[in-house]
Order: sequence, then C-alpha cells, then structure tokens
Amino acid sequence: MKKKRLLAVDAARGVAIAGVVLFHLVWDLEFTGFISGLAFHPLWLAFGRSLAGSFMFLAGVSLVLAHGAQFRARIFFRRLAVIVAAALAITIVTFLAFPSAFVYFGILHSIAVASLIGIAFLRLPASASLLAGSAMMALPWFISLPAFDPRWLAWVGFSANPSLSNDFVPVVPWAGATLLGIAFAKVLDIGNNRLTSAGLDTPFLVRLGWLGRHSLAIYLLHQPVMLAIIVPLSRLF
Repeated sequence: MKKKRLLAVDAARGVAIAGVVLFHLVWDLEFTGFISGLAFHPLWLAFGRSLAGSFMFLAGVSLVLAHGAQFRARIFFRRLAVIVAAALAITIVTFLAFPSAFVYFGILHSIAVASLIGIAFLRLPASASLLAGSAMMALPWFISLPAFDPRWLAWVGFSANPSLSNDFVPVVPWAGATLLGIAFAKVLDIGNNRLTSAGLDTPFLVRLGWLGRHSLAIYLLHQPVMLAIIVPLSRLF
C-alpha cells in the first residue's frame, strides 16, 4: 500500500533543493568569471553545508515516515538502488569534467550509507537515535587522522586533510544528522501529528512540495542545464 506523502516534509525538501540550485548558480557564475569572491566566502560555504545537513536530516525523517510501522524492504532497496546509481553517475561525470576534484563521496553517497545505518534504528526508541546521532556529529572534533586522508578511507569522515572534491559529505558526521532526523520524527510522531499537515495546503507550499517530490531529478539535471546556458554566455561577454 502506497503511503500518503506529507506536504510539510516535501516542502522542506523543496526549500533545500531550491537552495542547492541557488548555491550552484553562484558557483557557476564565479567559475565562468561573471562574479568574484562570493562562491568561496565562509558564510556562503556555511550556507552550502546547511543545505547538506538539511537533506541528511530529512532523509531520517523520511525513513520514519516510510518505514516507521513496518520496514518495507522492496521499496527501501529499490529507492536505495536509484540513489546509488545516481551517486555513481555523479562520480563518473565529475571525474571526466574535474578529475582533480571529482565527487568521490558527495551528498547522494552519504544519504545511501546513512539510510542503511538508519534502518537499524527504526525499531529502537528515539533516545537511541538521538544519542547515536549526537555522538556521530561530535566525533570529528576528537578524531582526525592523516591515515584516513586517501579517498578510499576519507569517506568515513576521520580524515585530517581529505582529498579535494567539489562535494564532500562523509559519513561522519553527516549520517548523524540522519539519525537526529529519525529521533525528531519519532518524538513528534510526524506521520500522525495533525500540526504537520493541517492548514499547509497553500499554493506556495504546494509548489515547494512539488520541488521536494522531484528533488532527485532536479539535483541531477540543474547543473548541466545551468552550465549549458552560462558557459556559452561567458564566452560572449
């Protein structure tokens, strides 16, 4: 039985994907020389990290919404396969385009691994997810080892100086945000809480919800489309 989607969660994801498009637009404009200094400003980079955290957190919320009462293995692994395939596609494309800074473990890679970790916490109390997620978020402050710097280990999250990448979202600490999302959804009982659905069907939020429901497709397509427009314009001006 297909579960009804929650507009509040879709709209939140819609805000996040709109932020990603804006973040990459600024990067593209700087990359092509239209602007200078903004894409690498600490505040702008922090904005980008907040978007990654939002997606990781919402991945945990979505796990509870989809599998809170009963783990549906077929649906989970089918969705996981799509995410893994998309992550591999991004790795291949970015390796061809930016071999020195290709995406070897970006947001989609991290969501895939965090989802596998998250299913182990679905039947546990919210406190377990909260404690584990908090611990995972704190670990990089205490563990930073050069031995984890190579790409084949950096994805774990304990590297001191990870290899350059255009998008790097290691399991630690970012999977911790997914576990916190699981705890949040359980405490709020988000699937049954009327406050998360009542009065939210405004046209604006419905449009944001549409963005959220199609966030993966938007994530995969927005950069090729924007670069196809901006790069030729940069050569004209």
